[in-house]
Amino acid sequence: MHPVHAWLEQNIERFENDLEEFLRIPSVSTDPERAADVAHCAEWVAGRLRTIGMENVVVHATPGHPIVTAEYLKAGPDAPTVLFYGHYDVQPVDPLHLWTSPPFEPVRRDGKIFARGATDDKGQVFLHICALEAMLAVHGSLPVNVKLLIEGEEEIGSPNLTPFVRERATDLACDAVLVSDTAMFAPGKPSLVYGLRGLAYMQIDVQGPNRDLHSGSYGGAVANPLNALASIISKLKSDDGRILIDGFYDGVLELTSDERSGLARLGERDETLKADVGVDTLVGEEGWTTTERLGARPTLDVNGMIGGFTGEGAKTVLPARASAKVSMRLVPNQSTEDIARKFTEYVKKVTPPGVTVTVRDLHGADPVLVPRDTPAMKAATQALQDVFGEDVRFTREGGSIPVVLLFETVLHAPTVLMGFGLHDENAHSPDEHFDLKNFVAGMKATALFYENVAHSS
Repeated sequence: MHPVHAWLEQNIERFENDLEEFLRIPSVSTDPERAADVAHCAEWVAGRLRTIGMENVVVHATPGHPIVTAEYLKAGPDAPTVLFYGHYDVQPVDPLHLWTSPPFEPVRRDGKIFARGATDDKGQVFLHICALEAMLAVHGSLPVNVKLLIEGEEEIGSPNLTPFVRERATDLACDAVLVSDTAMFAPGKPSLVYGLRGLAYMQIDVQGPNRDLHSGSYGGAVANPLNALASIISKLKSDDGRILIDGFYDGVLELTSDERSGLARLGERDETLKADVGVDTLVGEEGWTTTERLGARPTLDVNGMIGGFTGEGAKTVLPARASAKVSMRLVPNQSTEDIARKFTEYVKKVTPPGVTVTVRDLHGADPVLVPRDTPAMKAATQALQDVFGEDVRFTREGGSIPVVLLFETVLHAPTVLMGFGLHDENAHSPDEHFDLKNFVAGMKATALFYENVAHSS
């Protein structure tokens, strides 16, 4: 057995216990009441990095939550430099009653660890720290120069990361960026993501009368903001899944025949997906496979609606106000700024009379494609094949990681998206979990990745 892998196996129980400690910290970045917990989590990460032998470990204050950096540059100026990026903040836990166990009290069952942040992204961040610890413990050094950038605001759009990276571009300079915040294609089937969809996240606010009204006294004469909102939403998509916003598909970079063939080789996943989410039918834009719709086609979804009376029992109210949150996933050649503008103009055009509508652009990210033929990508491919004993799949991810485009444009470094989570591990949902087999396999693959990168120069 590879000596680093053997050392990792000998220390698995300790690593799993330490991961539980990490997961107990309720680092919910969107909740102002958790700001102290987020700051504590940053210090925890920094302390761990110092303990394993990383140098120049700094917790940087920002106008929001802290950013942690560290480095190991003893491989020398001729060795490649890899920047690892991850995040220690997590999503809110609502709805709390749907969790089998408390979200910040990690529980192991069926070979998995359940807690908020288990797979997104604490578990994946921590396996990298463990891999670095193992390499330093076995060899006393790393084969490449390594820099780490671990933030606490990814789940709220990384508002302070862009200025941080721009101001410290020289300090963060590297030959490649390594990110583990994506999923494997399927259990036991490693994959490397080469495309990430972008995001335009909008809010529609509809104002009607100056106060809530009795629906019996005013219904039929005064426009109902909830009815108006429902009318607007009904006009956003056609029954066959096509988005109806004017100019929405302008410039969309279509999949090449080679890409469609490659995605088709990933295999059919419809039945597995239906079983996983408990539905009997899949829907979406006509003319595209499920795999293509999930990662390579733009989408529009209503994420939440607010308005009127939603308590137990009956209250005959005509509400004064109604709102909806809408997200659009974007594909290459679409711009979040352009789509936000087109969405706003379209919503105002289809708003029925009797109400006033306001559209807010909450946040967004442009889509990105990463090259598949870089030395770092080849190093990752070989590492995954050696650990999993399976050919590596190349796929596109439906979610967004805005920093990938930032690294490309500011650091001019290619990114490797080498994730070890699984699509059914409930990231952003109750009972989030991480398969501990992939936790271990991820450590081993990461160690091999650094070795392979060293030999690729």
